[in-house]
Amino acid sequence: MIAQLKPRWNRWLARRIPAATSVRLNQRRIFIVPSRVGLAFMLALLLMLLTAINYQNSLAYGLTFLLAAVFVVAILHTYRNLAGLVLKAAGAPAVFAGEQARFNVRLESRERPHQAIALGWPPAPLQIQDVAGGGLSEVQLTVPAERRGWLRPGRLRVESRFPLGILVAWSWVDLDQAVLVYPRPLAGELPQSMGLDEDQEEGSRAHGQGADDYQGLKNYQPGDSKRRLHWKAYSRGQGLLVKDFANLSGRDPQLDFEQLGGDVETRLSLLCDWVLELSERQQPFALHLPGFHVQVAGGEAHREACLRALALFGVAR
Repeated sequence: MIAQLKPRWNRWLARRIPAATSVRLNQRRIFIVPSRVGLAFMLALLLMLLTAINYQNSLAYGLTFLLAAVFVVAILHTYRNLAGLVLKAAGAPAVFAGEQARFNVRLESRERPHQAIALGWPPAPLQIQDVAGGGLSEVQLTVPAERRGWLRPGRLRVESRFPLGILVAWSWVDLDQAVLVYPRPLAGELPQSMGLDEDQEEGSRAHGQGADDYQGLKNYQPGDSKRRLHWKAYSRGQGLLVKDFANLSGRDPQLDFEQLGGDVETRLSLLCDWVLELSERQQPFALHLPGFHVQVAGGEAHREACLRALALFGVAR
């Protein structure tokens, strides 16, 4: 029964609270019901009322009606603690499969303060945050990134039990957030066929810093790759040295999906590790995927383009 009603509920929510990068909570977007503590409170009021009627006790009547008035006033204050709160998507950096995706959410108050605002994606525990009057707060929420591609966490639950905890006001907000999940890097040795063609080796020459031709050791400089540190020399007391390489013209690696064995995810994970490795070495390279090619280049933009291509390979965009 619940499974049949859930699609209707989602469609109704999509009409009432459409997806947007900025949402302001108002009476159309806030729902309020008694919490478990509130249900126990209502049951206690009912028992007190029955006792007052049975014994015709004026003090029991007075106490019952006083507590009932507190319950009614709490409805207004619980609602007001959420009303007027603005939620905005504040970005989500890309991650690798197996890591925690981090979604940044900004909470803004236009007027009054908002106390103990809880938000998150159930069944994970909700994170509680206060927002000062006329101020803003930023919350970072995490979701496991299990598969590569686009990760869309869905509607965010925002709730408040302030001030008494006997009622809970909540809303389901879709901030239209998505994070790009890269394949999980899988360490592996770069095949010779992807690095140097035999007919290109003759006549190649060194031309600057790279990762193909070993030149020796040099003193460590800030910014040098830590993967090139020569720890044996350091253990012998020779100081912090790094391995120095030079590029050879015509030897730019060609990372080719078709030349690898194994299933699709294994190939993409290997390619992902090589993209990271070559980028850290500042070694230009090309990436070839079925139906998609990235020409030889280097730099941060090239690295991101290759990782994005690997993340979205075979995934509906």
